[in-house]
Amino acid sequence: MLTGVDTRLQIAPSILAADFARLGEEVGNIAPYVDLLHVDLMDGHFVPNLSLGIPVIQSLRPVTDLKFDCHLMMLNADYYFPALKRAGADLVTVHIEVYPNPSAAAESARAEGLEFGLVINPPTPFEALEPFIELCDMIVLMSVNPGFGGQAFIEASLAKIEAARNFVESHGLLTDIEVDGGIGAANIRRAKDAGANVFVAGSSVFGAEEPVSAVEQLRKRIRESE
Repeated sequence: MLTGVDTRLQIAPSILAADFARLGEEVGNIAPYVDLLHVDLMDGHFVPNLSLGIPVIQSLRPVTDLKFDCHLMMLNADYYFPALKRAGADLVTVHIEVYPNPSAAAESARAEGLEFGLVINPPTPFEALEPFIELCDMIVLMSVNPGFGGQAFIEASLAKIEAARNFVESHGLLTDIEVDGGIGAANIRRAKDAGANVFVAGSSVFGAEEPVSAVEQLRKRIRESE
């Protein structure tokens, strides 16, 4: 169990919003300015879309030493843990909606040398996640419905972020709290004030004319008045 309060503020661009024809170049350009890389894997079953697969992760691994934060929107995510580790993944997060008791999945991830986390969708109550937070290196609060990039931030997610931060601090944990979906310069500070310390930014970074400047603006916003 991780103990202590972790207040690191980290920007995690989502490659789902990148130009896949220039993916290596885009990741290489942004890598020196961010903290980890968010990688969405979708199976077409848990969510309706398909996204990238293990070969893409493997091809990106030589481009950067950034931590690969792999969000598995999949029904059988644990089956892929060994292959993801071989490809270069560092952290895997799975959905509490798929794994209502994720203890075995957490054990499998750690047996492969992977960090482990849980993701919760906007309609799912925080109470579903609460009993298992101590298993996690990271918990992910979805602030859009999973499966599509470019959605608007769901304001009700802020209360869930606050609940997560209260739990983590009251239990003396170092668990990262990541917010994923619709994050940009207009709302990143509110997500930070609610208690998030890792911020997934897709369209607001890779969709910007100057992605590095966009990252700098996000970082400026979360550090204002500190």
